[in-house]
Amino acid sequence: MPKVDYRLNALVDADNLDPARLAALARTAAENGATLIQYRDKTAPTRVMVERARAIHAALAGTGVPLVVNDRIDVALAADVEGVHLGREDMLCEDARRLLGPGAIIGLTVKNDGDADAAAQSSADYACIGGVFATISKTNPDAPVGLAGLSALSTRIRAMRPDLPIGAIAGIDLQTAPQAISAGADGVAVISAIFRAADPAQATRELRNAVDLALKERGA
Repeated sequence: MPKVDYRLNALVDADNLDPARLAALARTAAENGATLIQYRDKTAPTRVMVERARAIHAALAGTGVPLVVNDRIDVALAADVEGVHLGREDMLCEDARRLLGPGAIIGLTVKNDGDADAAAQSSADYACIGGVFATISKTNPDAPVGLAGLSALSTRIRAMRPDLPIGAIAGIDLQTAPQAISAGADGVAVISAIFRAADPAQATRELRNAVDLALKERGA
């Protein structure tokens, strides 16, 4: 059984959301169907990041939903959270594994065939493909891979490591989430579709239901 339930990864992003509300927003998402929370922060000082990660982690207590920190292994260690999500320029997965230990969750970003091969051959606990669509939440120099790219990359990963959960990120909402699942993702990662909604709790429930239905229809 996979270590990570990747059906709905809710990203609390300090650069796109009110930093003072990250912990409360994470709790709302966890209570309404998110299966993983990721804290992303590209601008805060390290000490502030550790404080925020601890606050988010404390807010998730009792929900059973794990927290991973984007990029920053040092912050994940200091805040004693469940793991990290690593991009292609971050520390290699195996180096992170030595630091974090066998029980930690480690996720990897996949943008191309080389990333897919590296993820499949690593000790990562999930791979997230993207950006699938254009997004306003992050400046991305790479063109979106689209549904065809998502399908090709997920197929490539599964050929080598069929048990590795695969996510899709960027431009995912209630309409595109089922398309991403049909194209091969096991779940989706979102920011705006939940946290910019008028009712984040309802948005989370609707997204989770859409993902579950699409997985059922795919036979996953």
